[in-house]
Amino acid sequence: MMKHIPVLLDSIMNVLGDVRGRTVVDCTFGAGGYTRALLDAGAKVTAFDRDTNVVDDANEIKYEYGDKFRFINAPFSDIDRLDSTEFDDIVFDLGISSMQIDNAERGFSFRFDAPLDMRMDSRLECSAADLIKNIPVNELANILYEYGDVKKSKLIANILKQTLPTTTFQLRDLIKNPHDIAPVFQALRIAVNDEMGQLKSALDSVHKLLCSGGRCLCVTFHSIEDRIVKNAFRQWTSVSGDPRMPNVSEPEYKMLKVYTPSEQELENNLRARSAHLRGVQKL
Repeated sequence: MMKHIPVLLDSIMNVLGDVRGRTVVDCTFGAGGYTRALLDAGAKVTAFDRDTNVVDDANEIKYEYGDKFRFINAPFSDIDRLDSTEFDDIVFDLGISSMQIDNAERGFSFRFDAPLDMRMDSRLECSAADLIKNIPVNELANILYEYGDVKKSKLIANILKQTLPTTTFQLRDLIKNPHDIAPVFQALRIAVNDEMGQLKSALDSVHKLLCSGGRCLCVTFHSIEDRIVKNAFRQWTSVSGDPRMPNVSEPEYKMLKVYTPSEQELENNLRARSAHLRGVQKL
């Protein structure tokens, strides 16, 4: 099992600079790496995570930092539940966490034989096995192609519908091309957890929550979520690109520098290899 290492943490902290007294939303609490770094640097943090398995870790941080920390056990699309109080910074570390991948019983990894689950929130009704069973074959093929770039998506979707795998090893063994295994698992995981819909919804709420001078930072790990973030930020930094700001004659945001992992970070954490940090600042 790989140790959880927060990806691009140094870059995040360098972009944010002095956070003493600032209010920050950590939209993806995970193992608490970003949250703890922000709290140690003097920020007040509100953190979201849909995974009930992280509640104990959040409670430990709450005990340690008291009123400087608030945890909400909900998906980050629920960021719109926050009151109208403006926040200084909003941070996203997207994708799946190391703890979820390495917990065999969660069914995220083809390295372990387990029920084909893949739910980031165990309170969701539909597992990956349920998804395969319940949706039409054409919809399943579209999921594999759109979220995994699986070239033979129709063929694989037909095989899955005919076989209806219920464990990770059953699913793995049905996929003849080894290069398709990880993309198929990724595509099903994204669909089960509505990751792209959650991201779009959360980004839509950033405008009303971010104060002047505040920054929204997103760490992405694959091309789909990176494209969603990049397109949203491009709209926000253009004069007429965002329909929610039709009367704006000048950009309301400016684009920040894009960061990727250093060679040293890649040596210490292979899971950082595809990461990009993108950000915008509200003017």
